[in-house]
Amino acid sequence: MSTYEARLQALREQLKRDRLDGFVVPLTDEHMSEYVGAYAQRLAWLTGFQGSAGTAVVLPEEAAIFIDGRYTLQVREQVDPKHWAYVSVPETSVSDWLGEHAANGARIGYDPWLHTRAWVEAATKALAEKRATLVAVDTNPVDAVWPDKPEPSRAKLVVHPDQYAGKNSAEKRAEIADWLAAKRADAVVLSALDSIAWTFNVRGKDVERTPVALAYALVNADGTADLFVKPEKVGEDVAQHLGNAVRLHDRSEFSKALANFSGKRVAVDPERAVAAIFERLEEGGAQTLQLRDPAVLAKAKKNPVEIAGHQAAQERDGAAIVRFLHWLSMEAPKGQLTEMSAAAKLRDFRDQTGVLEDLSFDTISAAGPNAAIPHYRVSEESSLPITMNGIYLVDSGGQYRDGTTDITRTVIVGEPTAEMRDRFTRVLKGHIAIATALFPKGTRGQQIDAFARRPLWEAGLDYAHGTGHGVGSYLSVHEGPARIATFGGGDEPLAEGMILSNEPGYYKGGEYGIRIENLVLVVAKDIPGAEQHMLGFETLTFAPIDRRLIDVSMLTEAEREWLNAYHAQVLEKIGSQVEGEVRAWLEAECAAI
Repeated sequence: MSTYEARLQALREQLKRDRLDGFVVPLTDEHMSEYVGAYAQRLAWLTGFQGSAGTAVVLPEEAAIFIDGRYTLQVREQVDPKHWAYVSVPETSVSDWLGEHAANGARIGYDPWLHTRAWVEAATKALAEKRATLVAVDTNPVDAVWPDKPEPSRAKLVVHPDQYAGKNSAEKRAEIADWLAAKRADAVVLSALDSIAWTFNVRGKDVERTPVALAYALVNADGTADLFVKPEKVGEDVAQHLGNAVRLHDRSEFSKALANFSGKRVAVDPERAVAAIFERLEEGGAQTLQLRDPAVLAKAKKNPVEIAGHQAAQERDGAAIVRFLHWLSMEAPKGQLTEMSAAAKLRDFRDQTGVLEDLSFDTISAAGPNAAIPHYRVSEESSLPITMNGIYLVDSGGQYRDGTTDITRTVIVGEPTAEMRDRFTRVLKGHIAIATALFPKGTRGQQIDAFARRPLWEAGLDYAHGTGHGVGSYLSVHEGPARIATFGGGDEPLAEGMILSNEPGYYKGGEYGIRIENLVLVVAKDIPGAEQHMLGFETLTFAPIDRRLIDVSMLTEAEREWLNAYHAQVLEKIGSQVEGEVRAWLEAECAAI
């Protein structure tokens, strides 16, 4: 019996002891985080799946894992089909699947600290047709059978100084207090870790790749706040930074504190707060107001200090990328490199900046068929050699105190096929279409997503992920609320100061994948005679795009001009940071076409 088969069996035995006929295992934590600490990696422990989004359902005789289009190939490599059915979302939701597969009268367990209220309501409704019930558990049964489950991180909080934040915590809390007054609310629950980090100008090391600390917060209408965090994580510097207006409590006291709002109006974000928070508040007599966390939009619209920090971080990171790409051009043709060794070398170049805090996500270092997996995660077992006449895709980023980076470059080692050049050029055309887009204030990301896809659609092609996601300021590399996508948040209006990725792609299963990604800043655009407040993008990321993969005949004159102007900017901004052979290589890569 394999390790994962044994774990699945152990969970089923535990469910019998708990008198449950099934259980739902999401990949999240009690803060609805995308990336979670080791202690919350229940889905990976149970199934072996290493992606960053997914859910499992375990029933007595069958089990299913739910993933979106980014992980169609990855799930088949990591999760045993003998024991798990693969279900694609959003085509089929977890709730709908439960409604079809749960037995009549079944008791399906869920952890109320790991699901939103909306999910609970949808699942309850779906199960009702089978006279089945959704049962909230006090103890997660996965934890009960996970013998060596890691403990939550004990790393101390770190002050994020005003020189990087651009606005102090008291100012931010005062703005939230004004928002509460406008909503006639007494307090707001902050449960999203990046919202807490941003509001209090603190960072942490509790989640790999995302500098946040495990905490909850309540911000009150008078601008004071209650921060719930393990006491040993708060040093004197942080306590002094927070000041007397922020009362400190043990994180374990948060649930009990929610019972103290009888007769009060408390704002809670239905997308970011788990069902248990609503339940505890309402059981204590509070009136809950389902409103978006007020830090979400404020955090997304970067202030001038944060924008300047981002620009500095992007140029510093771009120089590391250029050194890596030059090194790759010299070493890859020798046939000795692997995905793992290339990723390690890229980390070295970033470390050489002397100010790298962490990577912003696990580097996607992918050769050949692995590049066709959009969110591939390299491991010792999966690592392929980087071979001649093959595509190598590297999607990576760094966490710096002044900014978070995310960049993808696709290069050819040797000579590309005509098909590779055609597909790469279509992706490039889509990338340029986003980079040069002009749109009136109020435009949503979903309205411009098709700009990036049109060149692919014209050849009957597409890609199964969004075109762009928000990026934090030394915070989450995937930040809401805005996206450039037709699904999953693409209906948020784009606003000045937002930083998003621009990353169309193409993936040919089993053969190769292509993605070109830069970060862009939403800025005002002055158009003579314009009757609307117009917006557009300013590109923040600077590294050469592999010209050997471009079919120049497919580019319009305007597209060639954009590419030449972009490469001129790369040389201007990065050239002074490199020298010798690297500088000569960069000049050649940035030559006009």
